[in-house]
Amino acid sequence: MSGRVNAIIALLLCLYGTSSQAKGGQPTDSLVIRFANRTRMVIYAPDKAGIQALSNYDLNKIVREMGMKLDSVPNGQTAISRDGDRFLKDTLLVVTRRKDGVMIVINDTDTTRSDSARNRRDYKQANSKRNRNSWDRGIDVQFGLNTLLTGTTVPGYAPSQYELLPFGSRYIAVNFRQRPTIVNGKRAKLSVQYGIEAAWSNYMFDNNVVASRGTDGVVFAPYSERLAKSKLTTFAVQAPIVPRLSFYSASGRKTFHIGLGGFIGYRLDSYTKIKRENGDKSREHNSFYLNSLRYGLVGHIGLQRTSLFVKYDLNPLFQDGKGPDVRSLSFGIML
Repeated sequence: MSGRVNAIIALLLCLYGTSSQAKGGQPTDSLVIRFANRTRMVIYAPDKAGIQALSNYDLNKIVREMGMKLDSVPNGQTAISRDGDRFLKDTLLVVTRRKDGVMIVINDTDTTRSDSARNRRDYKQANSKRNRNSWDRGIDVQFGLNTLLTGTTVPGYAPSQYELLPFGSRYIAVNFRQRPTIVNGKRAKLSVQYGIEAAWSNYMFDNNVVASRGTDGVVFAPYSERLAKSKLTTFAVQAPIVPRLSFYSASGRKTFHIGLGGFIGYRLDSYTKIKRENGDKSREHNSFYLNSLRYGLVGHIGLQRTSLFVKYDLNPLFQDGKGPDVRSLSFGIML
């Protein structure tokens, strides 16, 4: 047999043999297919070329029509001879034995890959499809940076007073989230991610200043000695909700996603921390005239398994007139 017929039949885990019995004394070839439920299919042909010609037919369609005709013919014998051309198709069948019977995989073109590799591919595609339809739950950890965007100028608060050290102003959040699928298409799906998260925002000052609570507002005062570190930290509990649109390849693997939504949160704690050059540290917990309620926009964007986030506070960081008119912007990677 040719290599293609060997792939099509794949020995079908069946018994293939030649027989000397034939009608009219002519030699024939026979193909016997036995299935796990003791079902047997026998195919006779004048020669091996007739067996090879099976690759031109859609055997699945033939079997379906045979099943529909069994009740209308005597002794359960079925012959499909009328309009035989309608069964023609360039079909590749791969049959493998499993514990629960026989599995048939149909492909449109020939391939040199092994049955095991093909089965792994089919399993991965099916598993990806199930994952796309699932109600996804998990924990996301977000690592990023903070910056302050100044709105209007407030008397007594020059931007140089609260200028931040870029790589020292870190954002960390732990998000307990769910992401149910709303609409699932062939190559894209719409889902909504929501949950609750604990978020730490660190604002490390670039200048040698310390934030403190004054009588009329927050004060950014120069410190009497050189500091190795000075920062203001807030801790808040937040509830984000982000509709997300995800795109998938033909194999079912996610290639890209984008989402835009909002969040609302409440500040539970805030404190300043300074570290002197000799290593001594001190911390002060206070409200520092910070707004307790937080709300804003949040966006997600990702390529394959890499996901980035950005958050922007719509309300000011400090109470009106009690500090600079600044809003927090956080961005980073989501794991």
